[in-house]
Amino acid sequence: MKPSSNFLKVSLSLALALSFTYLNAQVVKVDSTTNWKKSFKAGLNLNQASFSSNWKAGGVNSIGFNASLNYKANYKKDIHSWDNEIDFLYGMVNNQGQGYRKTLDRIFLDTKYGRALNKKWDLSASANFQSQFAGGFLYTKSKAGGDSSKLISDIFAPAYITAAIGFEYHPSDFFKVRLSPFSPRLTVVNNVKNYYDPITNPTPFGVKNGESTRFQWLAFQMLAEFNKDIAQNINLKWRYILFMDYEKIDINQIDHRLDLNLTAKVNKYINVSFGGILMYFYAQDKEVQLSQALSLGVLYTFQNYEDKK
Repeated sequence: MKPSSNFLKVSLSLALALSFTYLNAQVVKVDSTTNWKKSFKAGLNLNQASFSSNWKAGGVNSIGFNASLNYKANYKKDIHSWDNEIDFLYGMVNNQGQGYRKTLDRIFLDTKYGRALNKKWDLSASANFQSQFAGGFLYTKSKAGGDSSKLISDIFAPAYITAAIGFEYHPSDFFKVRLSPFSPRLTVVNNVKNYYDPITNPTPFGVKNGESTRFQWLAFQMLAEFNKDIAQNINLKWRYILFMDYEKIDINQIDHRLDLNLTAKVNKYINVSFGGILMYFYAQDKEVQLSQALSLGVLYTFQNYEDKK
């Protein structure tokens, strides 16, 4: 199965539109009159390869892109704070003879209210949402030699909505940890029948066949974030989420997800980035899942405050 032509047109239009916005790589306009710290980052990476029909070394014509968007709006006044983040990532590649296939896909939304206890600790109440934009497929070769595909995930299949109450520890501007002993989570699987198999997958993403949701009321969540320039023009950002259901306290059934991105700025307009996701969700797969991507492209950033050195 291939993505619809309309979706491809929208994706390519988005890529072209983004490329024309990267005329200035970084903008900092300090606004000292507001209690809001806002930052916006958008990146676009393109890759392409083509070969003549007599290229003896072999190769496959291809074209692809990945686009990222991150927006933060954080409010701080006296003992009160309110932090918000939108984090999107999407990529596709078209290999000749195979059509368009997804390479990267992430939706992450997060909001948190904090009430300061002291300089390093807050009481916190938060909620986050995780899913993906488009369908994911498992591609296999048929006996006849052709490609076949099977839908294994999609938007809202799954989606995770987690509310959390607890404490946040923030010893510095670039590192923080949330410890939430009460973190109910809702798992949503739209059209669960598309992923159900009585033998190999009787409860897709932990949701029973015939249902569309799964509630885990008594659970613990830890969320840790790091975002810092570790050297001149080199930024390291990672986010780690641990989720544990109190009803099934088993080391093999604790969910883990680590998103990591290392970005090196080549010049004002060009950057090289290496990103990876390591994930272990027992309800999805009994083994660790891993994806990684290395890319060269452009990054546009805007913020209304100066970073602390």
